[in-house]
Amino acid sequence: MKIIECIGQFISGDWGEESYSEDYPCKVSCVRGADIVPIDNNDFQHIPTRFISQHSFDTKCLQAGDIIVEKSGGSPTQSTGRVAFISQDLIDAVGPIVCSNFCVAFRVKNDWNPFYIFYYLQYIYNNGVFFNFEGKTSGLKNLQLEAAYQAVPIENIGKSEQDRIVEILDNIHRKITINRQINQNLEALAKQLYDYWFVQFDFPNEEGNPYKSSGGKMVWNEQLQREIPLNWEVKPLSDISNICRGNIITEAQTKIGDVKVVAAAVTYSYLHDTANRTANVITISSSGANAGYMNFWREPIYASDCITIQCDSDIDTILSYHQLELYRDAIMKKSHGSAQPHVYPSDIECLKFICIPDDLKNKIGVFLISLNKEIAKNTKEIEKLIKQRDELLPLLMNGQVNSDLSPLYLYYLKRFKSFKHER
Repeated sequence: MKIIECIGQFISGDWGEESYSEDYPCKVSCVRGADIVPIDNNDFQHIPTRFISQHSFDTKCLQAGDIIVEKSGGSPTQSTGRVAFISQDLIDAVGPIVCSNFCVAFRVKNDWNPFYIFYYLQYIYNNGVFFNFEGKTSGLKNLQLEAAYQAVPIENIGKSEQDRIVEILDNIHRKITINRQINQNLEALAKQLYDYWFVQFDFPNEEGNPYKSSGGKMVWNEQLQREIPLNWEVKPLSDISNICRGNIITEAQTKIGDVKVVAAAVTYSYLHDTANRTANVITISSSGANAGYMNFWREPIYASDCITIQCDSDIDTILSYHQLELYRDAIMKKSHGSAQPHVYPSDIECLKFICIPDDLKNKIGVFLISLNKEIAKNTKEIEKLIKQRDELLPLLMNGQVNSDLSPLYLYYLKRFKSFKHER
């Protein structure tokens, strides 16, 4: 069979309008190509909200089990054709969903498991098949979707066999999702604690009561244009951390290895001198569309086209990251340049930071370091699970699970079945 034969209905996209009007009264979440990876990572918070007509709402809203395909976009190293699965969890989180005009959605026929088709298309995408079905219009790559789906073969297996394969992959996916949700909760807890102690200044005073709410003395600080606790200092970030610009390397240098190279919010695998690896470091993308994008890396990385910020201790770096979060919008606005946006170390060095007293750093440090280690452990497990899933995917899709991989199938089924109820 061909993929096109598994599809019962295509559903076009609608970008709608930014605000409500009589002609566009229906509020929806609109999935773009940029949302495909976050959705797979169980991150739904940045999907934009739009307003569409009542007719579009009635005909274009998606339901659980629908699949979105990116038909325009991509890059020289990334083809169009990426897919996103519309789960009930996603609908529950963001409400009614449509896809943008640069995407299209489809609904599979009843005798096909939609998750099986989703995983199969991921398998096809990972093999670079869709590069062969792309055209260019005004510099934008467009997927010749109908031609691609009419050409791509798929074995006509029974629904029960589809369900067996999906059960293995879905349980791995669920475990990955659980870990990501745990990490999101831990990161939110760390942020909430930091805000309570060092933004609201309700850290515990000598009696164990919240400092500011209990009448702790505050003084006006001209540099920050706000009140801070008495006798606290404010210094530029350059005084409390090491700020460096990474060495740019080419993609050709990143073919092998086990150390992530971070460049403009993108990571590659690269084997580099151990002396140049660093963990628990903040990166800010230096150039391109992602200029100003900030991240915190708990694993060893090699920093390429980005700025790195690291203090003398892990707890100081973690606290600096939370302070930098307060400057996130300002950092994004600092990006400048004639050809493309840029952020330079000089843009970061001058940012004013509160110097937290050592006794408070010691009190909060043990807790934040423990959260950091737990997040790092979960992240490492996520990467192992993704590797196992990606190694299993072609074997399952090629039908090897029915013969020499039957013991492996049973192992993974037993191993991942309990993940639905874990934690």
